[in-house]
Amino acid sequence: MTKHWSQVEYLHQSVKNPNIIVKGSKSYYSNAYTPDFEDYVVRYLYGDEYSRGNFAAPFEYDKLYIGNYVCIGAEAVILMGGNNTHRMDWFSCYPFAEKIKEAYCRKGDTIIGDGVWIGMRAVIMPGVKIGEGAVIAVNSVVTADVEPYAVVGGTPAKPIKKRFDDKTIEELLSLKIYDRPEAEIDRLLPFLCVSDIEKLKQAAA
Repeated sequence: MTKHWSQVEYLHQSVKNPNIIVKGSKSYYSNAYTPDFEDYVVRYLYGDEYSRGNFAAPFEYDKLYIGNYVCIGAEAVILMGGNNTHRMDWFSCYPFAEKIKEAYCRKGDTIIGDGVWIGMRAVIMPGVKIGEGAVIAVNSVVTADVEPYAVVGGTPAKPIKKRFDDKTIEELLSLKIYDRPEAEIDRLLPFLCVSDIEKLKQAAA
């Protein structure tokens, strides 16, 4: 089938790796210009078909959690466990097979919150937590946690602005919109696709 930019890959339909946990049915990857999500975006994460069939994991690998309503732009990269064996506190950062267990430094799970938008060619480093509603600018390298509803960009990514004022962000988080059934979120669409927090609160009550 010929790919087209207007078509996307819905992650709940395609992800097979047991270390990738996808919430809901709305998150997608814009895969028109690359191989699919697991073949291109997620790098060095044990649990893919090749690694499961060819070697046993010598340690517990970090997991990748992806919230619902997440948009991942084309050619984004998420670095994961398995690439954490280059010890910069040792004289050699080469991953010698004889020392691979000692070399591995667990970074912690990578968490992409609900409603996040990751721009084209952004890179997410291991162990990063991206808060609900955050936006990652094109070509950014995210090396640290991102606050909810923040816009970050650059290398390394730095805060550019907040999408809303602090009070509105606090109220949005308290509503827990993305923990509701998708049918209820559909009902709230007229209030989610504007920026009137009072009307959203009334509709969600």
